[in-house]
Amino acid sequence: MAGEDPDKEITEDEGQEQVADSGDSPADNADKASESDADSELDAMIAEAVEAALAEQQDMVLRAKAEVQNTLRRRDQDVEKAHKFALEKIGGELITVVDNLERALEAVPDAGDATVKALYEGVELTLKGFVETLNRFDIEQLDPEGEPFDPQQHEAMSMVENDDVEPNTVLTVIQKGYILNGRVIRPARVMVSKATSS
Repeated sequence: MAGEDPDKEITEDEGQEQVADSGDSPADNADKASESDADSELDAMIAEAVEAALAEQQDMVLRAKAEVQNTLRRRDQDVEKAHKFALEKIGGELITVVDNLERALEAVPDAGDATVKALYEGVELTLKGFVETLNRFDIEQLDPEGEPFDPQQHEAMSMVENDDVEPNTVLTVIQKGYILNGRVIRPARVMVSKATSS
Protein backbone atom coordinates (compact mmCIF):
# COMPACT_ATOMS: atom_id res chain seq x y z
CA MET A 1 0.00 0.00 0.00
CA ALA A 2 3.06 2.16 -0.32
CA GLY A 3 2.01 3.74 -3.59
CA GLU A 4 -1.62 4.29 -2.70
CA ASP A 5 -3.22 7.68 -2.87
CA PRO A 6 -3.86 9.12 0.58
CA ASP A 7 -7.13 10.69 -0.60
CA LYS A 8 -8.46 7.39 -1.81
CA GLU A 9 -11.55 6.18 0.04
CA ILE A 10 -11.36 2.97 1.96
CA THR A 11 -13.99 0.50 0.99
CA GLU A 12 -16.09 -1.34 3.59
CA ASP A 13 -14.22 -4.61 3.01
CA GLU A 14 -10.89 -2.95 3.48
CA GLY A 15 -12.10 -1.30 6.72
CA GLN A 16 -13.17 -4.62 8.10
CA GLU A 17 -9.79 -6.08 7.22
CA GLN A 18 -8.05 -3.27 9.08
CA VAL A 19 -10.25 -3.81 12.17
CA ALA A 20 -9.56 -7.55 11.98
CA ASP A 21 -5.83 -6.83 11.71
CA SER A 22 -5.86 -4.65 14.88
CA GLY A 23 -7.28 -7.63 16.90
CA ASP A 24 -9.59 -5.45 19.09
CA SER A 25 -13.00 -6.88 18.54
CA PRO A 26 -15.88 -5.76 20.82
CA ALA A 27 -15.74 -9.17 22.59
CA ASP A 28 -12.03 -8.68 23.27
CA ASN A 29 -12.70 -5.24 24.71
CA ALA A 30 -15.39 -6.69 27.03
CA ASP A 31 -12.93 -9.38 28.22
CA LYS A 32 -10.29 -6.77 28.97
CA ALA A 33 -12.82 -4.65 30.89
CA SER A 34 -13.93 -7.65 32.98
CA GLU A 35 -10.28 -8.56 33.67
CA SER A 36 -9.65 -4.98 34.74
CA ASP A 37 -12.68 -5.11 37.11
CA ALA A 38 -11.50 -8.44 38.55
CA ASP A 39 -8.00 -7.03 39.10
CA SER A 40 -9.33 -3.95 40.88
CA GLU A 41 -11.64 -6.14 43.00
CA LEU A 42 -8.69 -8.41 43.88
CA ASP A 43 -6.58 -5.35 44.75
CA ALA A 44 -9.37 -4.11 47.03
CA MET A 45 -9.62 -7.50 48.75
CA ILE A 46 -5.85 -7.63 49.25
CA ALA A 47 -5.82 -4.09 50.65
CA GLU A 48 -8.68 -4.98 53.02
CA ALA A 49 -6.89 -8.14 54.18
CA VAL A 50 -3.66 -6.20 54.76
CA GLU A 51 -5.52 -3.54 56.77
CA ALA A 52 -7.22 -6.21 58.89
CA ALA A 53 -3.90 -7.96 59.54
CA LEU A 54 -2.26 -4.64 60.40
CA ALA A 55 -5.07 -3.72 62.79
CA GLU A 56 -4.78 -7.14 64.46
CA GLN A 57 -1.01 -6.74 64.85
CA GLN A 58 -1.43 -3.24 66.30
CA ASP A 59 -4.00 -4.59 68.76
CA MET A 60 -1.61 -7.37 69.80
CA VAL A 61 1.22 -4.84 70.30
CA LEU A 62 -1.03 -2.62 72.44
CA ARG A 63 -2.12 -5.60 74.53
CA ALA A 64 1.51 -6.68 75.00
CA LYS A 65 2.48 -3.16 76.08
CA ALA A 66 -0.43 -3.04 78.55
CA GLU A 67 0.58 -6.43 79.97
CA VAL A 68 4.18 -5.27 80.44
CA GLN A 69 2.99 -2.07 82.16
CA ASN A 70 0.69 -4.08 84.46
CA THR A 71 3.54 -6.45 85.32
CA LEU A 72 5.87 -3.55 86.12
CA ARG A 73 3.17 -1.86 88.23
CA ARG A 74 2.52 -5.09 90.16
CA ARG A 75 6.25 -5.53 90.72
CA ASP A 76 6.59 -1.97 92.02
CA GLN A 77 3.62 -2.51 94.36
CA ASP A 78 5.12 -5.77 95.65
CA VAL A 79 8.47 -4.07 96.28
CA GLU A 80 6.73 -1.18 98.06
CA LYS A 81 4.73 -3.60 100.23
CA ALA A 82 7.88 -5.57 101.00
CA HIS A 83 9.56 -2.36 102.21
CA LYS A 84 6.52 -1.17 104.17
CA PHE A 85 5.73 -4.47 105.86
CA ALA A 86 9.20 -6.05 106.17
CA LEU A 87 9.06 -5.44 109.92
CA GLU A 88 5.70 -7.13 110.40
CA LYS A 89 7.17 -10.42 111.64
CA ILE A 90 9.77 -8.97 113.98
CA GLY A 91 7.31 -6.29 115.11
CA GLY A 92 4.88 -9.03 116.10
CA GLU A 93 7.59 -10.59 118.24
CA LEU A 94 8.66 -7.30 119.83
CA ILE A 95 5.16 -6.33 120.92
CA THR A 96 5.08 -9.38 123.20
CA VAL A 97 8.10 -7.86 125.01
CA VAL A 98 6.11 -4.64 125.44
CA ASP A 99 3.18 -6.69 126.79
CA ASN A 100 5.47 -8.34 129.34
CA LEU A 101 6.92 -5.01 130.48
CA GLU A 102 3.39 -3.61 130.92
CA ARG A 103 2.40 -6.69 132.97
CA ALA A 104 5.51 -6.25 135.10
CA LEU A 105 4.51 -2.66 135.89
CA GLU A 106 0.96 -3.76 136.74
CA ALA A 107 2.28 -6.47 139.04
CA VAL A 108 4.46 -4.12 141.12
CA PRO A 109 2.90 -3.46 144.52
CA ASP A 110 2.75 0.03 145.98
CA ALA A 111 6.00 1.67 144.98
CA GLY A 112 6.56 3.28 148.40
CA ASP A 113 9.77 1.33 148.98
CA ALA A 114 12.81 3.13 147.46
CA THR A 115 14.19 -0.08 145.96
CA VAL A 116 10.87 -1.06 144.41
CA LYS A 117 10.39 2.52 143.20
CA ALA A 118 13.77 2.51 141.42
CA LEU A 119 12.98 -0.85 139.83
CA TYR A 120 9.55 0.38 138.75
CA GLU A 121 11.01 3.51 137.17
CA GLY A 122 13.66 1.45 135.36
CA VAL A 123 11.05 -0.88 133.85
CA GLU A 124 8.87 2.13 133.00
CA LEU A 125 11.75 3.82 131.13
CA THR A 126 12.54 0.58 129.31
CA LEU A 127 8.90 0.25 128.25
CA LYS A 128 8.82 3.87 127.09
CA GLY A 129 12.02 3.36 125.05
CA PHE A 130 10.58 0.21 123.46
CA VAL A 131 7.36 1.95 122.43
CA GLU A 132 9.31 4.93 121.00
CA THR A 133 11.53 2.56 119.01
CA LEU A 134 8.47 0.81 117.58
CA ASN A 135 6.99 4.21 116.65
CA ARG A 136 10.16 5.16 114.77
CA PHE A 137 9.58 2.11 112.57
CA ASP A 138 5.88 3.01 112.03
CA ILE A 139 4.56 0.42 114.48
CA GLU A 140 1.88 2.25 116.45
CA GLN A 141 0.07 1.19 119.60
CA LEU A 142 -3.73 0.96 119.63
CA ASP A 143 -5.17 1.94 123.00
CA PRO A 144 -8.82 2.68 122.10
CA GLU A 145 -10.37 3.09 125.54
CA GLY A 146 -13.40 5.42 125.28
CA GLU A 147 -13.41 5.27 121.47
CA PRO A 148 -16.12 3.73 119.28
CA PHE A 149 -15.61 0.02 118.59
CA ASP A 150 -13.94 -0.59 115.19
CA PRO A 151 -14.07 -4.24 114.06
CA GLN A 152 -11.19 -3.56 111.65
CA GLN A 153 -8.84 -2.74 114.53
CA HIS A 154 -10.48 -4.13 117.67
CA GLU A 155 -11.46 -7.59 118.85
CA ALA A 156 -14.43 -7.61 121.24
CA MET A 157 -13.84 -10.08 124.05
CA SER A 158 -17.15 -9.33 125.77
CA MET A 159 -20.14 -6.99 125.77
CA VAL A 160 -21.02 -5.16 128.97
CA GLU A 161 -24.32 -3.37 129.68
CA ASN A 162 -23.61 0.28 130.40
CA ASP A 163 -25.96 3.24 130.02
CA ASP A 164 -23.29 5.83 130.93
CA VAL A 165 -21.72 5.67 127.47
CA GLU A 166 -22.95 5.18 123.91
CA PRO A 167 -23.49 1.57 122.83
CA ASN A 168 -20.47 0.04 121.03
CA THR A 169 -17.97 2.14 122.97
CA VAL A 170 -14.73 0.52 124.16
CA LEU A 171 -14.94 0.39 127.96
CA THR A 172 -11.76 -1.49 128.81
CA VAL A 173 -8.66 -2.46 126.83
CA ILE A 174 -7.64 -5.96 127.86
CA GLN A 175 -4.65 -6.06 125.50
CA LYS A 176 -3.38 -3.19 123.36
CA GLY A 177 -3.27 -3.61 119.60
CA TYR A 178 -0.64 -2.58 117.05
CA ILE A 179 -0.65 -1.38 113.47
CA LEU A 180 2.21 -1.15 110.95
CA ASN A 181 1.74 1.43 108.18
CA GLY A 182 -2.02 1.17 108.52
CA ARG A 183 -2.09 -2.66 108.57
CA VAL A 184 -3.19 -4.31 111.80
CA ILE A 185 -0.47 -6.54 113.25
CA ARG A 186 -2.61 -7.39 116.23
CA PRO A 187 -6.09 -6.09 117.02
CA ALA A 188 -6.73 -4.52 120.40
CA ARG A 189 -8.69 -6.91 122.65
CA VAL A 190 -11.44 -4.94 124.29
CA MET A 191 -14.66 -4.95 126.31
CA VAL A 192 -17.48 -3.11 124.55
CA SER A 193 -20.55 -1.41 125.96
CA LYS A 194 -24.12 -2.27 125.02
CA ALA A 195 -27.46 -0.79 125.99
CA THR A 196 -29.15 -2.17 129.07
CA SER A 197 -31.84 -4.66 128.20
CA SER A 198 -35.26 -3.45 129.40
